[in-house]
Amino acid sequence: MINCMLIDDDADILFSLRNYVEQTPFLHLVAAHLRPADALMTLQTNDVQLIFMDIGMPEINGMELSRLISSQTGRPPAIIFITAHEDFAMEGYKVKALDYLLKPLDYETFLAAAFRAKAALDSGPRVYSDTDHLFLRVERDLQKVYLKNILYLESFKDYVKVFTAQPRAFIQALGPLKNLEEKLPADSFIRIHRSFIISVDKIDRISKSQITIGQTVIPVSEQYRSVFKKLTDKWMT
Repeated sequence: MINCMLIDDDADILFSLRNYVEQTPFLHLVAAHLRPADALMTLQTNDVQLIFMDIGMPEINGMELSRLISSQTGRPPAIIFITAHEDFAMEGYKVKALDYLLKPLDYETFLAAAFRAKAALDSGPRVYSDTDHLFLRVERDLQKVYLKNILYLESFKDYVKVFTAQPRAFIQALGPLKNLEEKLPADSFIRIHRSFIISVDKIDRISKSQITIGQTVIPVSEQYRSVFKKLTDKWMT
């Protein structure tokens, strides 16, 4: 169970977030505050592991509050920002936010973010060393790709496109998807379709029969649905 707190100066949004937390079995709501100052008081006397926080608040904005929390607590909670302003995204990552969600926020998006938070809190920070890479056969050469940069892999007839985040592009590698599947760590990558393997920590949204990574929607086929369900059930225990 993850102890969480909600902070938003909009009472209607705070009410919706309360409902989302109540629908999520692995979240326990410690407190919900309209005022950031009240949230700081709660953190002094309660063990809070995760905060869903608005950014544009009048007394003190979410960025400033997150810095105060980090400076005043020995082990600061993970923070997920929720805001209507896309311009705050990069600044959010500078203060080491776990996630950044845009309003209006529906439950599926909230749940996917909660899943990612649970995975991060359960396993601790995902650390990749210099050895965490693959060499892909590209024509007559071998090209290195680091696991931390892989978003997903898509299989075609006799090659695989490996889509990466840095830079945002793909590498076209020769050979079947199965060969790469055997080389990828099973705790970080999962096959959800005959043609797709995804990086678990790159998932942005989950629905019944598909997942979203960035702007790409990838189907979860019937053949792999039970395996994928075991993964999501594990997050929800």
